[in-house]
Amino acid sequence: MRIAIGGFAGLIGTALVQRLRKDGHEVVTLTRHEAIQPSDRRWDLDTLSIAPPFLDDVDAVVNLAGAPIAEGRWTDERKTRILASRIDSTRLIVRALASSPRCRVFLNGSAVGYYGPHGDEWVDENDPAGEGFLAEVCQRWEAAAFSAPEGARVATLRTGHVMSSFGGILGKQRPLFQFGLGGKVGDGSQYMSWISLHDHVSAMMRILTDDSISGPVNLVGPNPCTNAEFTKALAKAMHRPAVLPFPTPAAKMVFGSQLVDEALCSGQRVKPAKLLDHGFEFRDTSISESIASALAGRR
Repeated sequence: MRIAIGGFAGLIGTALVQRLRKDGHEVVTLTRHEAIQPSDRRWDLDTLSIAPPFLDDVDAVVNLAGAPIAEGRWTDERKTRILASRIDSTRLIVRALASSPRCRVFLNGSAVGYYGPHGDEWVDENDPAGEGFLAEVCQRWEAAAFSAPEGARVATLRTGHVMSSFGGILGKQRPLFQFGLGGKVGDGSQYMSWISLHDHVSAMMRILTDDSISGPVNLVGPNPCTNAEFTKALAKAMHRPAVLPFPTPAAKMVFGSQLVDEALCSGQRVKPAKLLDHGFEFRDTSISESIASALAGRR
């Protein structure tokens, strides 16, 4: 296959490009800068355009682009950027698909934040959207993707926390734990739906090639954990103590109340129902084993 990828330089995009090329696929990397490599193709989110030959020479497109969620306080300006970066890139691809007879497969990013806070209640792809800023972003993000022209197979990737020492929550937490400063957030009871980077990429590969998979797909492992369980597993893997919790008031002073309430102190217990129904086999099913593998540099 020949596959175009937006957001190719991020944690997931980098791993996906490597896997695709390893498996013999051709990759077109959509970049906002001038093309440097032969595989580069410029896309412009301001004019919603892609340089020729647009998407006419690819079989599928994967869009993972979007401003980081948790790298700063949720000011009005930042919230606008978080939403616009996702909606604009998705609309750009939808527009290109409308004039591309060859590209009929579209995988677009999303997140488990779609479901909003759910405590310890299980949710899957059949459950409705929740409330809050993250849920609104995901709803509008997915709606933009599903406006793709008739005949295109669209899957939205409702991603949980991706376990990798190269980035994501594990990459951010690792330095704190290294110095003995790691700890659970709040009371630690909030659920974290997680997936190893290896399984996330493998799931995307499966979705790209399996015509029977479409619609929203939960890209999470089968065994979510609480924040307290994650903290304990990471501390054990790093041989460091984790006795000092990160108090909620202190977190709100650093990150702002809304980000803490929606992204740190609440969570979702998400089931990967569609992947399981299609017989997908996860390599990493235990948070302890996944963390140990990630810290060892195993992809």
